[in-house]
Amino acid sequence: MSAVPGWLLRHRITVEPYLGDTAYGPRYGPPLEGVPALVAMKVRTVRDREGREVTSTAQVIARPDLECPAESRITLPDGTTTRAITVARHTAPGLPVPASTEVSCE
Repeated sequence: MSAVPGWLLRHRITVEPYLGDTAYGPRYGPPLEGVPALVAMKVRTVRDREGREVTSTAQVIARPDLECPAESRITLPDGTTTRAITVARHTAPGLPVPASTEVSCE
């Protein structure tokens, strides 16, 4: 199975992986800068980790090995900082389609 081709990932984002909550608020890992991605600024309704319907204002497609758990902080190409609502890994073993990670952002 192949990964999504790099030439399709025209944008660069920064991902700060969510590590959990502390007494002082959320804790994030070191920023992963210059992550290749394809960003679509589109309003959609998605379900969060708890099953509630929420509004996603941006969707990100990246390589299948992207480390971006839900609640991670993401800086989009325009400088907007957002939060990952859901993360989906797309694979199709045995089919000629690329694997990718899709992140719906707040």
